[in-house]
Amino acid sequence: MALIGVFDSGVGGLSILDEAIRQLPQHDYIYLADSANAPYGERSSDWITDRSLVLCRHLLEEGCDAIVLACNTATAQAIAQIRDSLAIPVIGVEPGIKPAAMQTLNGIVGVLATEATLNSDKFNALLATLPSNCQFIKQAGAGLVPLIEAGKANSEAALELLAIHLQAIQDAGADTLVLGCTHYPFLRKAIRKLLGESIAIIDTSEAVVKQLKRQLEATAVPNSKHGKQQLTFISSKDEHSLLAMANELMYSDMQSHHIQAKLLGNIR
Repeated sequence: MALIGVFDSGVGGLSILDEAIRQLPQHDYIYLADSANAPYGERSSDWITDRSLVLCRHLLEEGCDAIVLACNTATAQAIAQIRDSLAIPVIGVEPGIKPAAMQTLNGIVGVLATEATLNSDKFNALLATLPSNCQFIKQAGAGLVPLIEAGKANSEAALELLAIHLQAIQDAGADTLVLGCTHYPFLRKAIRKLLGESIAIIDTSEAVVKQLKRQLEATAVPNSKHGKQQLTFISSKDEHSLLAMANELMYSDMQSHHIQAKLLGNIR
């Protein structure tokens, strides 16, 4: 089966990997977390593009047949350049504002994302295509990613910071909330605690993996492997912490895979 690379600035893309293993358990996966440089959301667009290109080329050298750019910020800033540079399918993620616009009942949608995503040309071009009678309350979630990276998604500190970020969305009366960063699905419990069960929460993990499946079918990857699949975790900071976070945050049965963890060496 295919070897699929899943790349994120840190642990947020584990939400995509989790869904990929659920839908496509027969494949091998490499999860690459650039945790030494997380979060990407507050870095310059040039830095994000250059670093994302370097890491995706590394995944290509590892033998990946396809790459999921499981980082909203990297997708918004760099996916066009990455697709131009790599001769394999590259699937990106973007905030689910289009399905949110179709689903909202009162026309008020909250969007929680990184500053880089909200300011990107790609996001704002998508926003411009949506109905003008739909109001989007955009909010940058500064400080949330480092808490999730530190394993504190369900901490009091995360709850308090999230309450501040969600205040304007709550005050506006939004009935739908878009999670515009792959880290943010790990805050679902805290969001529900603050906003209740009535607000619809949209993340795009399922849609991203369906697109990955379509791309793999289109490229006709040979179906020749048998036995347990390989699941490799690579971190630019601490591979053991990454594996521990994967075990804590993911719902998939990873025991169906041979698992290894590696530290990312210096690459250019």
